[in-house]
Amino acid sequence: MFKKILIANRGEIALRILRACKELGIKTVAVHSDVDTRALHVRFADEAVCIGPASATRSYLNIPAIISAAEITGADAVHPGYGFLSENAEFARLCAKCKVTFIGPTPEAMRAWGDKVTARENAKKFGLPLLPGSPVLESPEHALAEAKRIGFPIIMKASGGGGGRGMRIVRTEAEVAPSFAQAKREAEVGFKNPDVYMEKFVERPKHIEFQVIADQHGGVWTLGERECSLQRRHQKVIEEAPSPAMTSDKRQEIAEVIRRAVRETGYTSLGTLEFIMDEDGSLYFLEMNTRVQVEHPVTELVTGLDLVAMQIRAAAGEKLELPDTRPWSFRGHAIECRVNAEDPKTFAPWPGLITEYFPPGGAGVRVDSGVYGGWTVPKDYDSLLAKVIVHAPTRAEAIVRMRRALDEFIVGGIRTNIEMHKKLLDDDEVLEGKMSTRTVERVIGGKA
Repeated sequence: MFKKILIANRGEIALRILRACKELGIKTVAVHSDVDTRALHVRFADEAVCIGPASATRSYLNIPAIISAAEITGADAVHPGYGFLSENAEFARLCAKCKVTFIGPTPEAMRAWGDKVTARENAKKFGLPLLPGSPVLESPEHALAEAKRIGFPIIMKASGGGGGRGMRIVRTEAEVAPSFAQAKREAEVGFKNPDVYMEKFVERPKHIEFQVIADQHGGVWTLGERECSLQRRHQKVIEEAPSPAMTSDKRQEIAEVIRRAVRETGYTSLGTLEFIMDEDGSLYFLEMNTRVQVEHPVTELVTGLDLVAMQIRAAAGEKLELPDTRPWSFRGHAIECRVNAEDPKTFAPWPGLITEYFPPGGAGVRVDSGVYGGWTVPKDYDSLLAKVIVHAPTRAEAIVRMRRALDEFIVGGIRTNIEMHKKLLDDDEVLEGKMSTRTVERVIGGKA
């Protein structure tokens, strides 16, 4: 097992990783920018190193500074969390070169699954269902030809990233060339990779993802699915497990294909395979995220597993001991709401001083957060304040519990999206489990 892990992230995920390390008996190193000096992960870590100014490119994306911090402190592993460098194969390669273990897949496996075009090829090879799509688009003319072949509407996507950047829905031939140019620009800025491709666009899909964990001894486990259809501008806002749209038979069928694909590509870490479900209930593979997900707590609550600790143990070469469940047997139902610092009407980020902070509690309520009263939310990073996660015997009870938890949540001095979550949890489509990726847009109005 590792003796000391450097946490190459910030906020709630840095604190989540730190807690897992402490319970495993591992020393921790927090890296931080100058505006995060008073952050909780810095305060609670065994050691802390300032790696640069507020700008992420000069701190949390600064590979030389992070590797230097690992070498100076004697850390034998780096956990990247999510975002930032978590899916950067070059960072993983440099860590290995410097004899520091990257807690995640190998650079080769990351490239095989992290690049969306290559991931589609792997999916096709191993029998995962795919929407009609294209190879990397070489020019506006190539894009137009592929769009005509696939049929409108289509969606352009960045090959090397996610989170909504580099995505463009295209409904007519006239929109192809400008959308191609915009998608390439966004992909280059966001991911340093201008490659884009396209897929057939499903108008009212559900977004469902499957959690997988694999060790270095041939063990591969699928840990069920998460329902992630409630999204705003391609960013998830509420997630739950299991999905109300899945059946045991369908879960088992897709889990077997996933296990084979993951094993055959030599993937050895935590990972998430994302799918869309069309109006007929058919699943289509979208992409794989080769890291821990923001929404991992809902899977933890319905499986009773510590996914971050398992990810660390797998990276250390330990053999994971898990029951070979096909499909996974869930314990009740879990829901997560992402509480952001943002204007409730415009959804623009709302940084500033938190004058009062009282998170909810009680039976079946968990809050993952990296903030506190007196903390100033920086303008330089993601606006996520906290994740409120609830667990109950049934979905209906979990929704009631989440409403109660949100009513208790007090954040003073800044604005948040708590009221949006309450509104969504009162919507009939959500209550019936029939939501799609268009539901948030309909419920809150404007362009979701």
